[in-house]
Amino acid sequence: MGQNQMSDDQEILNLIHSKGDKDKAFSIILKRFHDRLYWHIRSMVGVHEDANDVLQNVMIKAFRAIDRFEGKSSLYTWLYTIATNESITFIKKRKRKSSVSIDNEDLALSERLKSDEFFDEKQAEFLLSEAIEHLPDKQKLVFNMRYFDSLPYQQIEEMLGTSTGALKASYHHAVKKIEAYISAKI
Repeated sequence: MGQNQMSDDQEILNLIHSKGDKDKAFSIILKRFHDRLYWHIRSMVGVHEDANDVLQNVMIKAFRAIDRFEGKSSLYTWLYTIATNESITFIKKRKRKSSVSIDNEDLALSERLKSDEFFDEKQAEFLLSEAIEHLPDKQKLVFNMRYFDSLPYQQIEEMLGTSTGALKASYHHAVKKIEAYISAKI
């Protein structure tokens, strides 16, 4: 954690522990981390409306638990972990609720991506998104954390409790599957 990040986090934590300033502190957290968390969640769940729903759940959970935040990591790492877990939970619930086969579910998600008014329809971006959706959940998560969020393996290891070697292997396999998927579509 950088010195500025630590002092900013400490300032927010001081507000949280002051009487009556929890709402103000949380407002600062929302302003500072909203966009980064939204795009992390969006990269996992795929659709704008779903990302907004998950982000709202993340913020509710964080608000309820902020008093127990111990400062062992940065606030962003803590929020990112909550966002990752909520996204995984959402994806699992969506898969359980789905009455279509897995192949049809992938197709249905692709159609939802195409119809999403906020989705940029550039061919390369669409193919990448589609390829990522075909990855197993663990590979998708690791790929998103490394590729889109540029997180170092050590930070991902802390968040997921998985060894760096296993994370590197997951990322490597994800890249190979994405390459193969895109090559087959071109």
